[in-house]
Amino acid sequence: MPQSSFASRVTTALFDQTFSGIYHLSPFDWALLIPYFAILIVLSVYGLHRYETMRRYRKFRKNLPRTAPSQFERLPKVTIQLPLYNERFVVARLLEEVCKVEYPRELLQIQVLDDSTDETHPYTERLCNEYRASGLDIEYRHRTNRHGYKAGALQEGLETATGEFIAIFDADFVPPPDFLTRTIHFFTDPGVGVVQTRWSYLNKESSILTQVEAMLLDGHFVLEHGARCGSGLFFNFNGTAGVLRRRMIDDAGGWQHETLTEDSDLSYRAQLKGWRFVYLPGLDCPSELPIETYAFQVQQARWAKGLTQVAIKLLPRIWKANLPFRVKAEAFLHLTPNISYPLMIAVSMLMLPVMIVRFYMGVFHMVLLDFPLIVASFWSISAFYLYAQRELYPKSWWKSIAFLPMLMAAGVALTVSNSKGVIEALCGIQTSFARTAKYALGADKRRAQAAVYRNRSGWLPYAELAIGSYFVYMVEFAIETLNFFAIPFLLLFVCGYYWAGFSTLYEEYRGKLRWQRARKLAEAGS
Repeated sequence: MPQSSFASRVTTALFDQTFSGIYHLSPFDWALLIPYFAILIVLSVYGLHRYETMRRYRKFRKNLPRTAPSQFERLPKVTIQLPLYNERFVVARLLEEVCKVEYPRELLQIQVLDDSTDETHPYTERLCNEYRASGLDIEYRHRTNRHGYKAGALQEGLETATGEFIAIFDADFVPPPDFLTRTIHFFTDPGVGVVQTRWSYLNKESSILTQVEAMLLDGHFVLEHGARCGSGLFFNFNGTAGVLRRRMIDDAGGWQHETLTEDSDLSYRAQLKGWRFVYLPGLDCPSELPIETYAFQVQQARWAKGLTQVAIKLLPRIWKANLPFRVKAEAFLHLTPNISYPLMIAVSMLMLPVMIVRFYMGVFHMVLLDFPLIVASFWSISAFYLYAQRELYPKSWWKSIAFLPMLMAAGVALTVSNSKGVIEALCGIQTSFARTAKYALGADKRRAQAAVYRNRSGWLPYAELAIGSYFVYMVEFAIETLNFFAIPFLLLFVCGYYWAGFSTLYEEYRGKLRWQRARKLAEAGS
C-alpha cells in the first residue's frame, strides 16, 4: 500500500509538471507546437499504414499465384521492348540475355527503342544487325528526339509491334531464360492485363549503399505488392520485368508522358477500366542497383515526383469511381506517401525551437505524446523492412538488423532531393527524365569513361551538409538540456545528411580524377 501511494504521488506530480507547463505556453509556443504535432500525426498515418500492409500481407499472401491456372494451347506472339538512352556499358549484356529467352522464334519479336545521343546508337545498331543476321526478329528504332521520354519511345514502338503481349526490360535488367514461359500462361484469363515479377539484384553485395537499396526495394516488392495483389487491391506495374497485354494498353489510353512514372500512370488507368494485375513473387528478374549516392537520389526523386504527379492526375478519378472504399483508400496511401519528405524537412526545421519550448514541460509529456508518435512513424520502418527480409531470407534475415541504422539514415538522405521532386510536382513544374547511370557491375574503367553520364549534384550536397550541421547543434542542445532520449534520433539525421552530402562530393571528386586520368591515357595513346 505505501508503494502504491508513492507511485500515485509520483504520477500526480508528473501530471502537474506537464500540464502546468502547457498552461503557461504563449501563443508563439502554440504556433510552433500545433504544426509540429500535426505533421507528426500525418507521418504516423503513413507509419500505421505500413503496419496494416504487414497485416494484410500476412493474411492474404496465400492468395498470391505460383503457377498459371491453365495454359495456352497455341502460344501467342510476344514483342519484347527494350527502351534505351545512353546505355553503352550495359546494352550488350541486355541483348545477349534477351536473345537467350526461351520462346518459339517465329512467335518472338524484339524491339530496341533507342533514344541515345552518344556512341550507344551506332554500337547498338551494329549489335542488332548481327543478331538479325543470325535469324532473330529484332527491330532497331532510333529516335532523333526524346519526345515523351520512355513513355514516348514505348508508344511509338507499338506502331510496329507485332506481339499480342508486350514484355518490357530496362537496360540494367537480365531476364532469366524461362521468363516468358513462366509468365505468358497467366494471360489465358482474358481479364488479366499485366504480369509483374519481383526484382532481384546483381550487385547487392557491392557496398552498404546497395545493401540498403535492396532492402528498400524488397519491402516494396515483397510486402506492398504481395499485400495489394493478394487482397485484390490496385498495384502498379514497375515499368520493367513484366508483361502487358497489348489490348489493355490501348484500352487504357496508351502510354502517356504527363508524369515521370508512366508505368504507375498506365497501371491505375488500366485498373480503373477493370483490368486485373498479377504479381509473381516466385519469379525474380536480376537488375543492377545504383552504386553512387547521387544516382540513387536521382532515381528516388524521379519516382517520388512521378508518383505525386500520378496522384494529382488520377486521384480525383479514383475517388469518383465505383470502387470499394478500401480500394480508394489504399490507392490514396499508395500514391501520396512521398508528401512525407517535405513534411520531414518541416519537422527538422521545427525541432530545435520546439525542443526549447518544451524544455520546461517535463519528461512525462515527452512519453505521453512523443512515444506513441515515434512508434507509429519510425519504428514501423524498421519492422516493415525486417519483415520483408524475413520473408525472403528466412535463415539469414537477422543479418539485416545491422543495416537498419544505415537504412534509416538513407531515408533521411533522400529528404531534400525527394522534397524537391514532390514540390515540383505540386507546383506543376515539368522536368526532363533523368536517367540513372549504369556501369555493368561498376568496373572502374567503365565508371571513368561514363563520367559524361553522371548528373551533376549542384547545390544539393551543400544543402544536406548545412542541415546536418543544424542537427549537430541540436544534439549539443539536447546534451546541455539533459534531453538524452532525443540524442539517438537526432544522430540519425546527422548521419543521414552528412552521409548524403559528403559521399556525393567525394564520388564527384573521384569521378573527376578518373575522367582526367582516362583523358590523359587517351591523349598519350593517340
